[in-house]
Amino acid sequence: MAVKFLSDEWLSEVESRLNSSEAFQNAAKGQAARLQQQVAGAPAGDVGYGFVLDSGKVTLTKGEIENPEATISQDYATAVAMSKQEITGQQAFMQGKLKVSGNLMKIMQLQGTFTAMPQALEGFEVEY
Repeated sequence: MAVKFLSDEWLSEVESRLNSSEAFQNAAKGQAARLQQQVAGAPAGDVGYGFVLDSGKVTLTKGEIENPEATISQDYATAVAMSKQEITGQQAFMQGKLKVSGNLMKIMQLQGTFTAMPQALEGFEVEY
């Protein structure tokens, strides 16, 4: 059964899959980050969620998190394209479709971790 993109159920399933993926755990080992995601123009309105990585474990939380190191902003179409792996975050950034405020170096340090995400989410049915 498909899970609605950016819903509470989606956040929970993504968190579970990342935390149970050996490839993701290996890529995230020793990494820590507090990132705020902002998605504008989603069908139910703008959506924000936090991505907190600590000791290789991820916590995803709807809404705003305290003291994010960086905020990543994109529109809904870009978020969907990245979720479907039609575009990478790096490509979206270079095309101006994804904006980063705060510590850009922190995002760069996490590229290996982000690269491991699609494998962890393989087979996850999402309704857009």
